[in-house]
Amino acid sequence: MFSRIFKLFNSNINKMEPLHYLDIPSEKATFSMGCFWAPDSLFGSTPGVITTRVGYAGGTEGFIPTYRNIGDYTEAIQLQYDPNTVSYLELLKMFWDHHDPTAKFKKQYSSFIYYHNDQQKSEAELTLNEKKAKGLDVLTKIEPACQFFNAEDYHQKYRLQQHKNLCNNLGLKTGDDLINSHVAARLNGYVVGQGGIDQFESEVLKLRLDEAAISYIRQLVIKYEGQGLHC
Repeated sequence: MFSRIFKLFNSNINKMEPLHYLDIPSEKATFSMGCFWAPDSLFGSTPGVITTRVGYAGGTEGFIPTYRNIGDYTEAIQLQYDPNTVSYLELLKMFWDHHDPTAKFKKQYSSFIYYHNDQQKSEAELTLNEKKAKGLDVLTKIEPACQFFNAEDYHQKYRLQQHKNLCNNLGLKTGDDLINSHVAARLNGYVVGQGGIDQFESEVLKLRLDEAAISYIRQLVIKYEGQGLHC
């Protein structure tokens, strides 16, 4: 079945321009919660999230980190989200629910919330105090968001990039394409089952995918739904 769909990717059947850009008011959120591949799929498929990027945050000013020389930075994910669809508190709940904030790792994989305004700071501190009140030895730190360095291209939408024909079909050829595309953020979650088949079916027409892409992604969502995330 997949081989037949791959052939369709090169045809003009129902060819449409995917929904790469959403021009709506948005806000930023930045989190570090272990490695960044899993959170990229998790948040990318969350309703209200517009785009995602993975990179490095929270390190020494003036130092430019890379994956092979990360210094004192953490692996992080940065979101553009629509606050009218998903609240920062809802994003914080996902942050807490999808990693272990009590686990002690080296700085690269440590737990951080980088706030972008006073309200985010207040809500982050509120949720942190709630965790501590339950007796948890939470190691998460809350710091102001500073410069965010994009990770190398091969890290951006890592799960989606494993499907080369699909990326080509969608016109996703560079790191910037993958970072700035709304549909790339959504599909990076769907190809590993995040969001689930019901959510995928409810928004697939809005994403303006063609018949071949829809059929291919639908099978992946069904196959991987409920299997969780890993890096």
